[in-house]
Amino acid sequence: MTQDFNSRFFIVTGGPGSGKTTLIEALAAAGHRVAPEAGRRIIKEQMAADGNALPWADRGAFAEAMLAHDIRSYRGNCDAPGRVFFDRGIPDVIGYLMLVGLNVPTTMHEAALRYRYHRRVFIAPPWPEIFTQDDERKQTPDEAIRTYDAMMRVYPQYGYEPVELPRADLATRVAFVQAFSGEACEI
Repeated sequence: MTQDFNSRFFIVTGGPGSGKTTLIEALAAAGHRVAPEAGRRIIKEQMAADGNALPWADRGAFAEAMLAHDIRSYRGNCDAPGRVFFDRGIPDVIGYLMLVGLNVPTTMHEAALRYRYHRRVFIAPPWPEIFTQDDERKQTPDEAIRTYDAMMRVYPQYGYEPVELPRADLATRVAFVQAFSGEACEI
């Protein structure tokens, strides 16, 4: 397995409703370059187009659409200067397939090995106190925990080191990520 990591690309992952997207939005507001999550965008697009690449319709097609989005996002940020914070990464798609009991195509394994991020991945732990559902997030708190567990398994399988975010206010989380990613870039 390749261990060539991109020291500028940081992933923020975790289960749904754990505050990761809020953190990504705060990092963007602080002037950092960010890449939005594929899942929500695909769900919105598919619902608007009456498509079936949805987690409650065709999970395999949904995963393929997320992979394509994540590869475009990765490539689109390669020439960007400085750090980039991704709301989920390519290994998340593999974790999703494992979570829902579908086989992981070889192409997805190959993509996870080819498109590398910083070796340390920020992971938001389950946080029932802030968990909410909406039109795109239909998962339950139990599914959020299982998603977190899947990410904690899949990222180390690809050579990454999960770094758990504190269950703390947004400013504390932003400071944690900024300090840790700044320090990590120099290692």
